[in-house]
Amino acid sequence: MTKTPVSIVCALVLGCTLGAGQSAAQQSIAQQSNYAPFVSDVPLVQQPMLNPEFWLQRQSDSKPLMSQSQIQAFNRSLINNNPYIIDPLAMPDTLSAKALRSYISNTSSTPSSPRFYVDGKQLERADFARYHANTNIDAVTDSNPVRFGLIVERTSLRTFPTADRVLNSEMDIDLDRFQETGAFPAEPVAVLHESADGQWYLVAAYNYTAWVKRSAVAVGDKNRIRTFTQADDFIVVTGDKVETTYVPNEPRVSEVQLDMGVRLPLAPKEQVKHLTHGQNSFASYIVTLPVRNDDGTLSFAQGLIPRSADVHLGYLPLTAHHLIAQGFKFLGERYGWGHDYNARDCTGFVGEIYKAFGVWMPRNSSWQGKTDYGHNWRFDKDSTEAQKRAVIAQMQVGDLIYIPGHVMMYIGSYQGQPYVIHDVKGLGYIKQNGEFYDGELNGVSVTPLLPLHLNSTTSYLERTYAIKRIAQGAEQ
Repeated sequence: MTKTPVSIVCALVLGCTLGAGQSAAQQSIAQQSNYAPFVSDVPLVQQPMLNPEFWLQRQSDSKPLMSQSQIQAFNRSLINNNPYIIDPLAMPDTLSAKALRSYISNTSSTPSSPRFYVDGKQLERADFARYHANTNIDAVTDSNPVRFGLIVERTSLRTFPTADRVLNSEMDIDLDRFQETGAFPAEPVAVLHESADGQWYLVAAYNYTAWVKRSAVAVGDKNRIRTFTQADDFIVVTGDKVETTYVPNEPRVSEVQLDMGVRLPLAPKEQVKHLTHGQNSFASYIVTLPVRNDDGTLSFAQGLIPRSADVHLGYLPLTAHHLIAQGFKFLGERYGWGHDYNARDCTGFVGEIYKAFGVWMPRNSSWQGKTDYGHNWRFDKDSTEAQKRAVIAQMQVGDLIYIPGHVMMYIGSYQGQPYVIHDVKGLGYIKQNGEFYDGELNGVSVTPLLPLHLNSTTSYLERTYAIKRIAQGAEQ
Protein backbone atom coordinates (compact mmCIF):
# COMPACT_ATOMS: atom_id res chain seq x y z
CA MET A 1 0.00 0.00 0.00
CA THR A 2 1.24 3.49 -0.84
CA LYS A 3 2.49 5.40 2.18
CA THR A 4 0.78 8.74 2.75
CA PRO A 5 3.12 11.72 3.23
CA VAL A 6 2.68 13.79 6.40
CA SER A 7 1.47 16.81 4.41
CA ILE A 8 -1.27 14.68 2.85
CA VAL A 9 -2.24 13.12 6.17
CA CYS A 10 -2.82 16.60 7.60
CA ALA A 11 -5.16 17.51 4.77
CA LEU A 12 -7.06 14.26 5.12
CA VAL A 13 -8.13 15.17 8.63
CA LEU A 14 -11.36 17.14 8.46
CA GLY A 15 -10.88 20.54 10.00
CA CYS A 16 -7.13 20.56 9.44
CA THR A 17 -5.92 24.13 8.91
CA LEU A 18 -2.86 25.59 7.26
CA GLY A 19 -0.18 26.34 9.80
CA ALA A 20 2.48 28.95 10.40
CA GLY A 21 4.93 29.59 7.61
CA GLN A 22 2.30 29.03 4.93
CA SER A 23 2.93 30.62 1.51
CA ALA A 24 1.05 33.62 0.13
CA ALA A 25 -0.86 31.26 -2.16
CA GLN A 26 -1.82 29.08 0.81
CA GLN A 27 -2.96 32.12 2.77
CA SER A 28 -5.03 33.27 -0.19
CA ILE A 29 -6.71 29.88 -0.37
CA ALA A 30 -7.45 29.91 3.34
CA GLN A 31 -8.83 33.46 3.24
CA GLN A 32 -11.07 32.80 0.25
CA SER A 33 -12.41 29.63 1.83
CA ASN A 34 -13.61 31.61 4.85
CA TYR A 35 -15.93 33.83 2.80
CA ALA A 36 -18.55 31.14 2.23
CA PRO A 37 -19.35 27.80 3.87
CA PHE A 38 -17.36 25.02 2.27
CA VAL A 39 -17.96 21.50 3.54
CA SER A 40 -15.88 18.77 1.98
CA ASP A 41 -14.68 15.25 2.63
CA VAL A 42 -12.38 15.37 -0.42
CA PRO A 43 -8.71 15.32 0.59
CA LEU A 44 -6.37 18.16 -0.35
CA VAL A 45 -9.05 20.21 -2.12
CA GLN A 46 -9.64 23.79 -1.05
CA GLN A 47 -12.54 25.88 -2.28
CA PRO A 48 -10.54 28.06 -4.76
CA MET A 49 -9.43 24.89 -6.55
CA LEU A 50 -13.01 24.53 -7.79
CA ASN A 51 -12.57 27.67 -9.88
CA PRO A 52 -10.85 27.17 -13.25
CA GLU A 53 -8.88 30.39 -12.70
CA PHE A 54 -6.92 28.67 -9.94
CA TRP A 55 -5.50 26.27 -12.56
CA LEU A 56 -5.47 28.62 -15.52
CA GLN A 57 -3.13 31.05 -13.77
CA ARG A 58 -0.63 28.21 -13.43
CA GLN A 59 -0.49 27.79 -17.22
CA SER A 60 1.74 30.46 -18.72
CA ASP A 61 1.70 29.11 -22.28
CA SER A 62 -1.58 28.80 -24.16
CA LYS A 63 -0.20 27.98 -27.62
CA PRO A 64 -2.11 25.31 -29.57
CA LEU A 65 -1.02 21.78 -28.71
CA MET A 66 -2.32 20.48 -32.06
CA SER A 67 -3.35 22.30 -35.21
CA GLN A 68 -6.63 21.56 -36.97
CA SER A 69 -4.74 19.83 -39.77
CA GLN A 70 -3.06 17.60 -37.19
CA ILE A 71 -6.41 16.86 -35.56
CA GLN A 72 -7.92 15.89 -38.90
CA ALA A 73 -4.96 13.58 -39.54
CA PHE A 74 -5.39 12.17 -36.02
CA ASN A 75 -9.06 11.34 -36.71
CA ARG A 76 -8.26 9.78 -40.09
CA SER A 77 -5.65 7.61 -38.41
CA LEU A 78 -8.22 6.48 -35.84
CA ILE A 79 -10.67 5.51 -38.58
CA ASN A 80 -7.97 3.59 -40.43
CA ASN A 81 -6.23 1.93 -37.50
CA ASN A 82 -8.44 1.87 -34.41
CA PRO A 83 -11.06 -0.91 -34.26
CA TYR A 84 -13.41 1.23 -32.15
CA ILE A 85 -13.74 4.26 -34.46
CA ILE A 86 -15.48 4.23 -37.84
CA ASP A 87 -16.86 6.61 -40.41
CA PRO A 88 -20.52 5.51 -40.37
CA LEU A 89 -21.08 7.02 -43.81
CA ALA A 90 -18.39 4.69 -45.17
CA MET A 91 -20.36 1.59 -44.21
CA PRO A 92 -21.29 -0.61 -47.19
CA ASP A 93 -24.73 -0.19 -48.75
CA THR A 94 -25.59 -3.81 -47.94
CA LEU A 95 -24.62 -6.32 -45.27
CA SER A 96 -24.47 -10.07 -45.62
CA ALA A 97 -26.52 -12.22 -43.30
CA LYS A 98 -23.37 -13.22 -41.44
CA ALA A 99 -22.23 -9.62 -40.95
CA LEU A 100 -25.60 -8.33 -39.76
CA ARG A 101 -26.18 -11.26 -37.42
CA SER A 102 -22.75 -10.56 -35.94
CA TYR A 103 -23.65 -6.92 -35.29
CA ILE A 104 -26.91 -7.94 -33.62
CA SER A 105 -25.36 -10.73 -31.53
CA ASN A 106 -22.40 -8.62 -30.39
CA THR A 107 -24.66 -5.74 -29.39
CA SER A 108 -27.44 -7.74 -27.72
CA SER A 109 -25.75 -10.57 -25.86
CA THR A 110 -27.24 -12.04 -22.70
CA PRO A 111 -25.10 -11.04 -19.70
CA SER A 112 -23.34 -13.78 -17.79
CA SER A 113 -24.30 -12.38 -14.37
CA PRO A 114 -27.81 -11.87 -12.97
CA ARG A 115 -29.83 -8.77 -13.84
CA PHE A 116 -32.73 -7.23 -11.94
CA TYR A 117 -35.52 -4.81 -12.63
CA VAL A 118 -35.78 -1.71 -10.44
CA ASP A 119 -38.49 -3.41 -8.34
CA GLY A 120 -36.03 -6.19 -7.44
CA LYS A 121 -37.44 -8.87 -9.74
CA GLN A 122 -34.68 -10.90 -11.36
CA LEU A 123 -34.77 -11.18 -15.13
CA GLU A 124 -35.60 -14.71 -16.21
CA ARG A 125 -34.86 -16.60 -19.39
CA ALA A 126 -38.25 -15.58 -20.76
CA ASP A 127 -37.43 -11.90 -20.28
CA PHE A 128 -34.25 -12.19 -22.29
CA ALA A 129 -36.07 -14.27 -24.90
CA ARG A 130 -38.52 -11.39 -25.33
CA TYR A 131 -35.71 -8.89 -25.77
CA HIS A 132 -33.88 -11.13 -28.21
CA ALA A 133 -37.08 -11.63 -30.20
CA ASN A 134 -37.44 -7.88 -30.57
CA THR A 135 -33.95 -7.68 -32.12
CA ASN A 136 -35.68 -9.22 -35.14
CA ILE A 137 -32.69 -11.37 -35.97
CA ASP A 138 -34.96 -13.87 -37.74
CA ALA A 139 -35.75 -11.18 -40.33
CA VAL A 140 -32.12 -11.08 -41.50
CA THR A 141 -31.82 -12.06 -45.17
CA ASP A 142 -28.95 -12.96 -47.46
CA SER A 143 -28.52 -9.29 -48.43
CA ASN A 144 -29.58 -6.52 -46.05
CA PRO A 145 -29.72 -2.86 -47.14
CA VAL A 146 -27.96 -0.28 -44.98
CA ARG A 147 -29.58 3.13 -44.67
CA PHE A 148 -28.08 6.34 -43.37
CA GLY A 149 -29.39 9.06 -41.12
CA LEU A 150 -28.78 11.88 -38.70
CA ILE A 151 -29.63 11.99 -35.02
CA VAL A 152 -32.22 14.72 -34.39
CA GLU A 153 -32.32 14.79 -30.57
CA ARG A 154 -30.17 13.79 -27.62
CA THR A 155 -30.90 10.13 -27.13
CA SER A 156 -29.63 6.85 -25.68
CA LEU A 157 -27.98 3.89 -27.34
CA ARG A 158 -29.15 0.65 -25.70
CA THR A 159 -28.05 -2.97 -25.41
CA PHE A 160 -31.48 -4.23 -26.43
CA PRO A 161 -34.34 -2.50 -28.24
CA THR A 162 -36.10 -1.59 -24.99
CA ALA A 163 -36.26 1.29 -22.52
CA ASP A 164 -36.53 -1.12 -19.56
CA ARG A 165 -34.13 -0.18 -16.77
CA VAL A 166 -32.05 -3.15 -15.63
CA LEU A 167 -29.59 -3.32 -12.71
CA ASN A 168 -26.90 -5.71 -11.52
CA SER A 169 -26.94 -7.64 -8.25
CA GLU A 170 -25.82 -4.60 -6.27
CA MET A 171 -29.10 -2.91 -7.24
CA ASP A 172 -27.37 0.41 -7.86
CA ILE A 173 -30.16 2.42 -9.47
CA ASP A 174 -27.58 4.77 -11.04
CA LEU A 175 -26.19 1.99 -13.26
CA ASP A 176 -28.67 0.89 -15.91
CA ARG A 177 -26.90 -2.08 -17.48
CA PHE A 178 -28.88 -1.79 -20.72
CA GLN A 179 -27.62 1.79 -21.15
CA GLU A 180 -24.60 1.92 -23.43
CA THR A 181 -23.94 5.53 -24.42
CA GLY A 182 -25.51 8.68 -25.84
CA ALA A 183 -26.01 10.09 -29.31
CA PHE A 184 -26.42 13.76 -30.12
CA PRO A 185 -28.13 15.96 -32.71
CA ALA A 186 -26.41 16.15 -36.11
CA GLU A 187 -24.37 12.95 -35.59
CA PRO A 188 -24.45 10.67 -38.65
CA VAL A 189 -25.31 7.00 -38.23
CA ALA A 190 -25.59 3.94 -40.40
CA VAL A 191 -28.97 2.25 -39.87
CA LEU A 192 -28.29 -1.48 -39.94
CA HIS A 193 -31.54 -3.08 -38.83
CA GLU A 194 -35.01 -2.49 -37.38
CA SER A 195 -36.60 -4.08 -34.31
CA ALA A 196 -39.58 -6.41 -34.60
CA ASP A 197 -41.89 -3.82 -33.00
CA GLY A 198 -40.70 -1.16 -35.46
CA GLN A 199 -39.75 1.27 -32.68
CA TRP A 200 -35.97 0.87 -32.67
CA TYR A 201 -33.04 1.02 -35.09
CA LEU A 202 -29.73 -0.76 -34.70
CA VAL A 203 -27.27 1.99 -35.64
CA ALA A 204 -23.53 2.31 -36.05
CA ALA A 205 -22.29 5.69 -34.83
CA TYR A 206 -18.68 6.82 -35.08
CA ASN A 207 -17.70 5.15 -31.80
CA TYR A 208 -20.48 2.72 -30.90
CA THR A 209 -23.10 0.32 -32.28
CA ALA A 210 -26.35 -0.18 -30.36
CA TRP A 211 -30.12 0.30 -30.43
CA VAL A 212 -31.69 3.76 -30.60
CA LYS A 213 -35.30 4.88 -30.64
CA ARG A 214 -36.47 5.19 -34.22
CA SER A 215 -38.01 8.58 -33.43
CA ALA A 216 -34.51 10.02 -32.76
CA VAL A 217 -33.21 9.27 -36.28
CA ALA A 218 -34.07 10.88 -39.62
CA VAL A 219 -33.14 8.70 -42.59
CA GLY A 220 -31.91 10.31 -45.79
CA ASP A 221 -29.49 10.38 -48.69
CA LYS A 222 -25.90 9.52 -47.70
CA ASN A 223 -24.32 12.17 -49.93
CA ARG A 224 -26.65 14.84 -48.57
CA ILE A 225 -25.75 13.82 -45.03
CA ARG A 226 -22.03 13.95 -45.78
CA THR A 227 -22.37 17.44 -47.25
CA PHE A 228 -24.14 18.51 -44.05
CA THR A 229 -21.44 17.07 -41.77
CA GLN A 230 -18.59 18.59 -43.79
CA ALA A 231 -19.87 22.15 -44.12
CA ASP A 232 -17.05 24.68 -44.02
CA ASP A 233 -18.92 27.26 -41.90
CA PHE A 234 -20.12 25.83 -38.61
CA ILE A 235 -20.40 26.41 -34.92
CA VAL A 236 -19.39 24.03 -32.14
CA VAL A 237 -21.15 23.89 -28.79
CA THR A 238 -18.57 24.73 -26.14
CA GLY A 239 -20.90 24.94 -23.14
CA ASP A 240 -21.96 21.88 -21.18
CA LYS A 241 -25.45 22.25 -22.69
CA VAL A 242 -26.95 24.84 -25.02
CA GLU A 243 -30.52 25.05 -26.32
CA THR A 244 -31.87 26.45 -29.52
CA THR A 245 -34.31 29.33 -29.08
CA TYR A 246 -37.96 28.56 -28.42
CA VAL A 247 -40.08 28.52 -31.57
CA PRO A 248 -43.85 28.38 -31.02
CA ASN A 249 -44.87 26.77 -34.31
CA GLU A 250 -41.97 24.40 -35.13
CA PRO A 251 -41.23 22.01 -32.24
CA ARG A 252 -38.58 20.17 -34.23
CA VAL A 253 -36.18 23.13 -33.93
CA SER A 254 -37.49 24.58 -30.65
CA GLU A 255 -35.40 24.25 -27.47
CA VAL A 256 -33.30 21.43 -28.92
CA GLN A 257 -30.61 20.45 -26.40
CA LEU A 258 -27.09 20.53 -27.79
CA ASP A 259 -24.28 19.08 -25.66
CA MET A 260 -20.62 20.03 -25.74
CA GLY A 261 -18.97 19.09 -29.02
CA VAL A 262 -22.11 19.18 -31.19
CA ARG A 263 -21.26 20.69 -34.57
CA LEU A 264 -23.90 22.49 -36.67
CA PRO A 265 -23.55 24.20 -40.05
CA LEU A 266 -24.34 27.89 -40.22
CA ALA A 267 -27.09 28.72 -42.67
CA PRO A 268 -25.64 30.36 -45.81
CA LYS A 269 -25.84 34.15 -45.66
CA GLU A 270 -28.13 34.33 -48.66
CA GLN A 271 -30.65 32.09 -46.88
CA VAL A 272 -30.80 34.18 -43.70
CA LYS A 273 -33.69 36.66 -43.64
CA HIS A 274 -34.31 39.50 -41.22
CA LEU A 275 -36.87 37.30 -39.45
CA THR A 276 -36.39 33.63 -38.59
CA HIS A 277 -39.44 31.93 -37.11
CA GLY A 278 -40.81 35.36 -36.27
CA GLN A 279 -37.69 36.56 -34.45
CA ASN A 280 -35.13 39.06 -35.74
CA SER A 281 -32.09 37.08 -36.82
CA PHE A 282 -29.37 39.62 -36.06
CA ALA A 283 -28.87 38.59 -32.41
CA SER A 284 -28.67 34.86 -33.15
CA TYR A 285 -26.61 32.32 -35.01
CA ILE A 286 -28.87 30.83 -37.67
CA VAL A 287 -27.95 27.16 -37.94
CA THR A 288 -29.11 24.27 -40.07
CA LEU A 289 -30.69 21.50 -38.00
CA PRO A 290 -31.60 17.99 -39.13
CA VAL A 291 -35.31 17.30 -38.55
CA ARG A 292 -37.44 14.20 -38.89
CA ASN A 293 -40.52 14.19 -41.05
CA ASP A 294 -43.63 12.23 -40.05
CA ASP A 295 -42.57 9.37 -42.31
CA GLY A 296 -39.11 9.21 -40.71
CA THR A 297 -37.25 10.84 -43.57
CA LEU A 298 -34.65 13.57 -43.23
CA SER A 299 -35.19 17.27 -43.82
CA PHE A 300 -33.30 20.35 -42.74
CA ALA A 301 -34.65 23.46 -41.06
CA GLN A 302 -33.23 26.66 -39.66
CA GLY A 303 -32.85 27.09 -35.92
CA LEU A 304 -31.70 29.98 -33.77
CA ILE A 305 -28.95 29.91 -31.16
CA PRO A 306 -28.51 33.15 -29.18
CA ARG A 307 -25.19 34.88 -29.77
CA SER A 308 -24.88 34.92 -25.98
CA ALA A 309 -24.77 31.12 -25.93
CA ASP A 310 -21.55 29.24 -25.16
CA VAL A 311 -20.64 28.28 -28.73
CA HIS A 312 -17.60 28.87 -30.94
CA LEU A 313 -17.24 29.59 -34.65
CA GLY A 314 -15.34 26.52 -35.78
CA TYR A 315 -13.55 24.20 -33.39
CA LEU A 316 -11.84 25.60 -30.32
CA PRO A 317 -8.04 25.80 -30.52
CA LEU A 318 -6.62 22.85 -28.56
CA THR A 319 -4.71 24.62 -25.78
CA ALA A 320 -4.02 23.89 -22.12
CA HIS A 321 -6.21 26.86 -21.16
CA HIS A 322 -9.16 25.62 -23.17
CA LEU A 323 -8.78 22.05 -21.87
CA ILE A 324 -9.09 23.32 -18.31
CA ALA A 325 -11.94 25.70 -19.12
CA GLN A 326 -13.93 23.02 -20.96
CA GLY A 327 -13.53 20.47 -18.18
CA PHE A 328 -14.71 22.89 -15.51
CA LYS A 329 -17.93 23.60 -17.41
CA PHE A 330 -19.12 20.17 -16.27
CA LEU A 331 -18.01 20.59 -12.64
CA GLY A 332 -20.74 19.37 -10.30
CA GLU A 333 -22.78 17.60 -12.96
CA ARG A 334 -24.16 14.32 -11.59
CA TYR A 335 -22.53 11.14 -12.84
CA GLY A 336 -24.55 9.54 -15.64
CA TRP A 337 -23.58 5.99 -16.58
CA GLY A 338 -23.52 5.73 -20.38
CA HIS A 339 -24.83 9.32 -20.71
CA ASP A 340 -27.81 8.48 -18.50
CA TYR A 341 -29.51 11.17 -16.36
CA ASN A 342 -29.05 13.68 -19.21
CA ALA A 343 -25.40 13.71 -18.20
CA ARG A 344 -22.30 11.59 -18.91
CA ASP A 345 -19.79 9.21 -17.34
CA CYS A 346 -15.99 9.32 -17.18
CA THR A 347 -15.34 8.53 -20.84
CA GLY A 348 -18.25 10.64 -22.02
CA PHE A 349 -16.78 13.50 -19.99
CA VAL A 350 -13.31 13.39 -21.58
CA GLY A 351 -14.81 12.56 -24.96
CA GLU A 352 -17.05 15.63 -25.00
CA ILE A 353 -14.19 17.87 -23.88
CA TYR A 354 -12.02 16.72 -26.77
CA LYS A 355 -14.93 16.85 -29.25
CA ALA A 356 -15.03 20.63 -28.69
CA PHE A 357 -11.62 20.69 -30.41
CA GLY A 358 -12.67 18.27 -33.16
CA VAL A 359 -10.87 15.26 -31.65
CA TRP A 360 -12.62 11.88 -31.79
CA MET A 361 -12.19 9.25 -29.10
CA PRO A 362 -13.25 5.62 -28.60
CA ARG A 363 -16.23 5.25 -26.31
CA ASN A 364 -15.10 2.97 -23.46
CA SER A 365 -12.19 3.57 -21.10
CA SER A 366 -10.49 0.27 -22.00
CA TRP A 367 -10.86 1.07 -25.71
CA GLN A 368 -9.14 4.38 -25.02
CA GLY A 369 -6.50 3.23 -22.56
CA LYS A 370 -5.46 0.04 -24.28
CA THR A 371 -5.27 1.14 -27.91
CA ASP A 372 -2.29 2.87 -29.46
CA TYR A 373 -3.36 6.35 -30.48
CA GLY A 374 -1.68 9.44 -29.07
CA HIS A 375 1.48 9.04 -27.04
CA ASN A 376 1.21 6.29 -24.42
CA TRP A 377 3.03 5.36 -21.26
CA ARG A 378 2.04 1.83 -20.27
CA PHE A 379 2.47 -0.02 -16.99
CA ASP A 380 2.11 -3.67 -16.06
CA LYS A 381 2.22 -5.69 -12.84
CA ASP A 382 5.99 -5.33 -12.75
CA SER A 383 5.99 -1.53 -13.03
CA THR A 384 7.11 0.23 -9.88
CA GLU A 385 5.56 3.18 -8.12
CA ALA A 386 8.70 5.15 -8.88
CA GLN A 387 8.29 4.52 -12.61
CA LYS A 388 4.71 5.74 -12.52
CA ARG A 389 5.57 8.81 -10.45
CA ALA A 390 8.30 9.70 -12.92
CA VAL A 391 5.74 9.81 -15.75
CA ILE A 392 3.21 11.69 -13.62
CA ALA A 393 5.85 14.33 -12.88
CA GLN A 394 6.10 15.17 -16.59
CA MET A 395 2.38 15.18 -17.42
CA GLN A 396 0.87 18.13 -19.26
CA VAL A 397 -2.66 19.50 -18.95
CA GLY A 398 -5.11 17.26 -20.81
CA ASP A 399 -3.19 14.03 -20.31
CA LEU A 400 -5.47 11.10 -19.47
CA ILE A 401 -4.81 8.64 -16.64
CA TYR A 402 -6.39 5.18 -16.87
CA ILE A 403 -7.25 2.67 -14.19
CA PRO A 404 -9.54 -0.31 -14.88
CA GLY A 405 -12.98 1.08 -15.75
CA HIS A 406 -12.08 4.74 -15.26
CA VAL A 407 -10.29 7.71 -16.85
CA MET A 408 -9.18 11.06 -15.38
CA MET A 409 -7.83 14.25 -16.96
CA TYR A 410 -4.80 16.00 -15.50
CA ILE A 411 -5.27 19.73 -14.83
CA GLY A 412 -2.04 20.66 -13.03
CA SER A 413 -0.07 20.30 -9.82
CA TYR A 414 -0.13 22.19 -6.55
CA GLN A 415 2.61 21.86 -3.94
CA GLY A 416 3.92 18.78 -5.71
CA GLN A 417 0.54 17.02 -5.79
CA PRO A 418 -0.99 16.18 -9.20
CA TYR A 419 -4.68 17.04 -9.56
CA VAL A 420 -7.28 15.66 -11.92
CA ILE A 421 -10.82 16.43 -12.99
CA HIS A 422 -13.03 13.43 -13.65
CA ASP A 423 -16.60 12.16 -13.66
CA VAL A 424 -16.57 9.58 -10.93
CA LYS A 425 -18.83 7.54 -8.64
CA GLY A 426 -16.83 6.67 -5.54
CA LEU A 427 -14.46 8.44 -3.17
CA GLY A 428 -11.92 6.44 -1.19
CA TYR A 429 -8.75 7.24 0.75
CA ILE A 430 -6.86 6.31 3.90
CA LYS A 431 -7.59 8.59 6.86
CA GLN A 432 -5.01 9.70 9.39
CA ASN A 433 -6.04 6.94 11.79
CA GLY A 434 -5.37 4.34 9.10
CA GLU A 435 -9.02 3.61 8.40
CA PHE A 436 -10.35 3.48 4.85
CA TYR A 437 -12.81 6.25 4.03
CA ASP A 438 -15.52 4.92 1.69
CA GLY A 439 -17.57 7.81 0.32
CA GLU A 440 -19.28 9.09 -2.80
CA LEU A 441 -18.52 11.76 -5.35
CA ASN A 442 -21.11 10.76 -7.98
CA GLY A 443 -20.32 13.68 -10.26
CA VAL A 444 -17.68 15.70 -12.06
CA SER A 445 -15.08 16.46 -9.39
CA VAL A 446 -11.62 17.93 -8.84
CA THR A 447 -9.43 15.66 -6.72
CA PRO A 448 -5.77 14.96 -6.06
CA LEU A 449 -4.55 11.82 -7.77
CA LEU A 450 -2.18 10.19 -5.30
CA PRO A 451 -4.33 9.88 -2.14
CA LEU A 452 -7.27 8.20 -3.93
CA HIS A 453 -7.90 4.53 -3.24
CA LEU A 454 -10.23 1.97 -4.77
CA ASN A 455 -10.36 0.06 -1.49
CA SER A 456 -8.46 -0.23 1.77
CA THR A 457 -5.46 -1.94 0.15
CA THR A 458 -5.31 -0.60 -3.42
CA SER A 459 -4.56 2.95 -4.54
CA TYR A 460 -5.40 4.55 -7.88
CA LEU A 461 -1.68 4.79 -8.52
CA GLU A 462 -1.22 1.06 -8.06
CA ARG A 463 -3.97 0.33 -10.60
CA THR A 464 -2.86 2.92 -13.16
CA TYR A 465 -2.10 0.98 -16.32
CA ALA A 466 -1.73 3.79 -18.88
CA ILE A 467 -1.22 7.52 -19.27
CA LYS A 468 -2.13 8.95 -22.66
CA ARG A 469 -1.23 12.26 -24.29
CA ILE A 470 -3.65 13.12 -27.08
CA ALA A 471 -1.83 16.29 -28.10
CA GLN A 472 1.08 14.36 -29.60
CA GLY A 473 -1.09 11.86 -31.44
CA ALA A 474 -0.72 13.44 -34.87
CA GLU A 475 3.04 13.68 -34.58
CA GLN A 476 3.97 10.12 -33.65
